Amino acid sequence: MMKERVMRRVIILLASVLVVLGSAHAEPYELSKNDVMEPKAISSTEISLFGVKLGDSESKAVETLVTEKISGVKAEQEATFIFLLDQRKPTGPMAGVRIQDGRVDLLFINNRFTYKTRGIFRNVLNSESPEEIRKVLGQEEYGDENVMGAVMAYDKQGFQVNYLGKDINIEFAAPR
Repeated sequence: MMKERVMRRVIILLASVLVVLGSAHAEPYELSKNDVMEPKAISSTEISLFGVKLGDSESKAVETLVTEKISGVKAEQEATFIFLLDQRKPTGPMAGVRIQDGRVDLLFINNRFTYKTRGIFRNVLNSESPEEIRKVLGQEEYGDENVMGAVMAYDKQGFQVNYLGKDINIEFAAPR
């Protein structure tokens, strides 16, 4: 009888801990599928690019992005990068990953990826100015803005936006 009560309390305690831990993480966000619109709900640790996330092994990234065929996308591996190009207009990479020490340590997308992405980052990639980006994402933690463009860092969430007029790049790395 006493053992049953203790076991019941231990199970309840473990279940409570799991619920708290589960709610502390952001929802997963696949850049080509999900329509997440709340900027505070985004964390680079929960973002994936065609199924590849930060920290994934090089073999998983190569298998997923290069070996498997992604509709409308041409993949090229060059040195530490896997670049994804739009097959319709392969003028330059629209997205990709960087691999360091056998692991994915950076995901990136740019305005060529706009037609593939969903949610908040589609709005960012379609922005006409740094002010529009701030309206979508909120004020950055720090940055630099000059006549050439702007760099807006959201380090706690693990991403940075580089605005260069019509060219907008978003880089996802481990949060700091």
